[in-house]
Formats: sequence, C-alpha cells, structure tokens
Amino acid sequence: MVMYGKIRQMFYREHLSINEIQRCTSLSRNTIKKWLRAPGGSAVKYQRAKKPGKLILFESRMLLAQEADIRRPKKDRRTALMLFKEILNEGYTGGYTIVCDFMRNWRSQGGQSKTAYVPLKFALGEAFQFDWSEEWLAVYIVKF
Repeated sequence: MVMYGKIRQMFYREHLSINEIQRCTSLSRNTIKKWLRAPGGSAVKYQRAKKPGKLILFESRMLLAQEADIRRPKKDRRTALMLFKEILNEGYTGGYTIVCDFMRNWRSQGGQSKTAYVPLKFALGEAFQFDWSEEWLAVYIVKF
C-alpha cells in the first residue's frame, strides 16, 4: 500500500489539498477522503464479498457418498471424476477442480478413517516366523 502512505504524507506533511493530491495521483477524491479518514496505523485492505459457491447445494450429497465409500473395498470406491459426473446429472454447473478441492479438504480434515486393528495377544502357534532360506558364499582369491 505504497500509494496509501504517499497520500497521507502529501496531506499531513506537505499540506496539499485533496484536489492537488487528486491531480498528482489520478485517484478519485472519494478514495483520497476515505484513505485520509482511516486510522493512522492501519492500511486499507480490499475484502472480497463472500458469496456462496456452486457446490454448496451438493455438499451434503458428496459427504454422504464419501462416508459410504469409506466402508467399501478400495477398488469399489468412487473417484472424484465419478462423483463429478453424478452431480452433473443432478444439475451441478461448476467445474471439476472445485469437486477435487472439496474431496481433498475433506480427506485432510480427517474425514477418511485410517485406523487399523492390530491384536497384541496371539494364540499359541499363531504368530511366528520361519527363515527357510539357505545362503551360499563363493570366495575367489586373486593374486597380483
């Protein structure tokens, strides 16, 4: 926000009028007035208005599908492309990358269970290891 600092400097240190600052910077007088009214230590930040995305209507459908897919074998689970095609048939007008981003965020927030059960006690003869291999070593002696 270099321009913000320059405008405040012109007005408060160089004592230029708003019209003179407008001629020097080519900014509108309303912008200059707004920046001069802002508190001294804070810079003006642009804030984009939040609007609902196209996927919001289909998020519950996708969450249900992903929860159901967790319980399926890995080869039977639906990919992002499959889910994208399903919601396209239901009236979704957005893009594929938004669907991929939604799925990625869901997985990273712990939506996908990665727990496994490993028993700590075994019945006799159930947990053991054998090594039936046989190794041979050939040594060649070379004299120089």
